[in-house]
Amino acid sequence: MPIGPARMPLLDHLGELRRRLTIIVVSLIIAALVIYEATPILIDVILDPIRDYIPGGQLAVLTALGGFTIRFMVAMYAGLIVCTPIVIWEILAFFLPALKPNERRWVVPTVLAMVLLFYLGMVFCYFVALPAAFGWLNEQAIDFAKVIPQAEDYISLITLLEIGFGIAFELPLVVFYLSALHVVPYATMRGAWRYIYVGLMAVSAVVTPDASPVTMILMFAALISLYEISLAVARQVIVIRDGKQALRWTREDYANRN
Repeated sequence: MPIGPARMPLLDHLGELRRRLTIIVVSLIIAALVIYEATPILIDVILDPIRDYIPGGQLAVLTALGGFTIRFMVAMYAGLIVCTPIVIWEILAFFLPALKPNERRWVVPTVLAMVLLFYLGMVFCYFVALPAAFGWLNEQAIDFAKVIPQAEDYISLITLLEIGFGIAFELPLVVFYLSALHVVPYATMRGAWRYIYVGLMAVSAVVTPDASPVTMILMFAALISLYEISLAVARQVIVIRDGKQALRWTREDYANRN
């Protein structure tokens, strides 16, 4: 897709932004319309990891518009997931003209990494988080009430968890670039790990849409692992590019070096 020039009048920048937002919106609408007819199959796949935690094995629709609302919602969420590469590319491409030529070579690897991490987060949620979360949630009511699995409630929670985990799994990319580009020195990120862990716990509580401690703990464990892995990768890049002494640099050291 074409990239605009680095310097443009404000109205041209707004026009470029509108063009890219239009591409995103049109792509989402087309994907949702195509997917709509396949939503029964898609819903069956979505429910597969929690099948054992659906009392009676079937969801209940409580309103006349419930079936259409659920299918439309699933189609929109699925359209967003399918169009994730387009959405990420259009957002990054809008800022691409502001980058230096040597920085632009990182854009394609960044797009690929963002897409991969988003889908990896969804896979982790599907196979690990969903069964654990719904198992725990159902157990909370089993001693005093009969659980009536409402379709809209179940599917909304599943899709929000999937997207929440997908977004949260972008953390390694953020950590890598902050460290590798010395925006936040490696020594600072390594030394402040206690505060960062507390921050990740807060993020885990905010990103997970249910009140279940199970999903929060799973998210927290995944984010800590991803944080440490990304910091380890950034460490290797810094050592190879700037030498081992760069691991101890402060922001002042990096500014003086430049």
